[in-house]
Amino acid sequence: MAKDLVIVESPAKARTIERFLGKDVVAKASMGHVRDIPKREMGVNVEDQSFAPKYTVLPEKRKVVSELAKASKAASTVYLATDPDREGEAISWHLMKAARIEESKAKRVVFHEITQRAVREAFENPRDLDRDLIDAQQARRVLDRIVGYELSPVLWRKVKRGLSAGRVQSVALRLVVDREEEIQAFKPREYWTIEAALAKHGANEKPLKAALRAIKGRKGKLDIPDEAEATRIVADLDGAAYLVEKVTRKERRSRPAPPFITSTLQQEAARKLRFTARRTMQVAQQLYEGINLGEQGSTGLITYMRTDSTNVSSLALSETGRYVREKFGESYAPPSPRRYRRKVKGAQEAHEAIRPTNVYAEPARVKQHLTSEQARLYELIWKRMVASQMADALFDSTTVDVEAASSRSDSKYAFRAEGSVLKFAGFRRLYMEDVDDRPADDDKDEQALPDVEENEPLRCLGVTPDQHFTQPPPRYTEATLVKALEERGIGRPSTYAPTLATVMDRDYVRKEKNRFVPTKLGIAVTGLLTAHFPDVIDVGFTARVEEELDDIAAGERAWVPVLREFYGPFNEAVTQAIENAERVPRSALDEETDVVCEKCERPMVIKSGRYGRFLSCSGFPECRNSRPLAAQVGVPCPECGGDLVERRGGRRNRTFYGCSNYPKCDFTVSRKPLPVPCPECSKLLISSGRNNARCTSCDYRGPVPETEPAEAAV
Repeated sequence: MAKDLVIVESPAKARTIERFLGKDVVAKASMGHVRDIPKREMGVNVEDQSFAPKYTVLPEKRKVVSELAKASKAASTVYLATDPDREGEAISWHLMKAARIEESKAKRVVFHEITQRAVREAFENPRDLDRDLIDAQQARRVLDRIVGYELSPVLWRKVKRGLSAGRVQSVALRLVVDREEEIQAFKPREYWTIEAALAKHGANEKPLKAALRAIKGRKGKLDIPDEAEATRIVADLDGAAYLVEKVTRKERRSRPAPPFITSTLQQEAARKLRFTARRTMQVAQQLYEGINLGEQGSTGLITYMRTDSTNVSSLALSETGRYVREKFGESYAPPSPRRYRRKVKGAQEAHEAIRPTNVYAEPARVKQHLTSEQARLYELIWKRMVASQMADALFDSTTVDVEAASSRSDSKYAFRAEGSVLKFAGFRRLYMEDVDDRPADDDKDEQALPDVEENEPLRCLGVTPDQHFTQPPPRYTEATLVKALEERGIGRPSTYAPTLATVMDRDYVRKEKNRFVPTKLGIAVTGLLTAHFPDVIDVGFTARVEEELDDIAAGERAWVPVLREFYGPFNEAVTQAIENAERVPRSALDEETDVVCEKCERPMVIKSGRYGRFLSCSGFPECRNSRPLAAQVGVPCPECGGDLVERRGGRRNRTFYGCSNYPKCDFTVSRKPLPVPCPECSKLLISSGRNNARCTSCDYRGPVPETEPAEAAV
């Protein structure tokens, strides 16, 4: 009797599903997409504006497709079990076309967690392919190809060859460049604050520190612009009488954050674990696809990690509530399960939030089966989910308003002290969400105030003026840039990580102290695109395109008319830019350094060439001295966690890759390390030829795994 065939994306997922479904099923992996638009041509029919794409089997996937075609012919039923989103739906459709799978024997199965219960339930309820989801993904792919293929040559002619532009990446770059312009244009403004240290008469307890909020009788917000005004106020307060005007005591509640969606997971992993968005998604993919837990076998530890919904199944809510009561006690559980509704445009409410598939699989219990990165990310996801179903934290919050009556004038000054004391930890016993760019003085949650009463006189221990300057807006971190993209409706869960990786890989931005700084190249590219393609890199326009793609996925719009509306004006703008845009001088792209040329003693600059960034003498062409610049490859050292960098050396001056912590760490490899982990053991992969890879730890050799869709290959 013929066995059923199940096709998934990865070997790990295939092994897990085979274990769940038994001997009557064979599971095989496609290793991601098997078809795409050819790289070296437009591959889209723009002449008659049908926008029909030309798909070909990827060269490195021909063997895989051949094996899948053979296996599908021998199977009684072919189950397409790719990921539960538009990209997964499209991969299934491409598999059917490439492997020529008979439509009559093909079934689509969807599950959001790889557990025995979820997988069996999905296979009991198969469906047909969703044409609307396929069209939405196809529209995105075609749109990105058009933008990349027509826009990039403009950059080659006007800026430098080899550059690329993309519909989402160019907007993300613009956000970084615009923020840098704000910072450079910012002019700090001086201001002063005044704080009084007050105490009860006859008491030696901790003083009450109150900040000056207003001068009574004056309209508008208190403004102390300079030292002269601060000194005048301090002098007027000398000998003033301080009286407690009002004491407000109330209970304040702090509610837990909802379970993770893709964007919030990337943000929190960046803050707490220092993971890049790309690394977060790679590790999350491993946790989703299946971890070998010893005697329990392989099982997925988390639900699907590309989601914009905070929904949680009733079963998972019930299980988590029960765990909280058993582990922490009845007082730590809310009266009823917490349900969260995330207000994200186009959020797919049928999806679930990112959560552990089994809340009783505590991080400490599974840690021995996980890599360090897997363990840390799983603990983050597990704690966030459990905390989301715990009781509020309770604070006793106190506000003390104090009036100071000057003995030197008729002025009366309003001071205020605020503080609160935690009286019940609730969810904070397990987890607290980090906050980006928290003010340094934002610690009132932990500040207890002395016990004072209304109309009680206080003695002044001292009045302190402090000088401050307004600060420019902070540069984006990975966390804050993902947040900005999500808030503006730019991109979707599957695009955040590859978008950030692309602007880094193209040398449009660099990281300084973990924050994005645009390079001169990135600034030049953004300037040209803003001048000649304002719509394409307009934040609002890009968000509207995402909404239109959502409408296509929902079956509310056809994809071809959407592309027609876009293409006419865009193509005209390309023509105008080629004719009218001024070329950016090559020297304007060079970055100054403190390095001195050893041949002519002129300063050296950083240039970018076909082999990456390098140091070159600023006296070129009179002096042609140049040398390599150690370039990070975006992959951590598997031995010490440092950055792997490109180096040259040896008798033949060959390129190799070594740890930046040398000589403390002497790890090296001769082939380029890849940013995706081995699909078999999750260790370091290195390149072994065109689109192929091999593992440095196990016997894996094969195509480079796909864990995230690229935006636009040109």
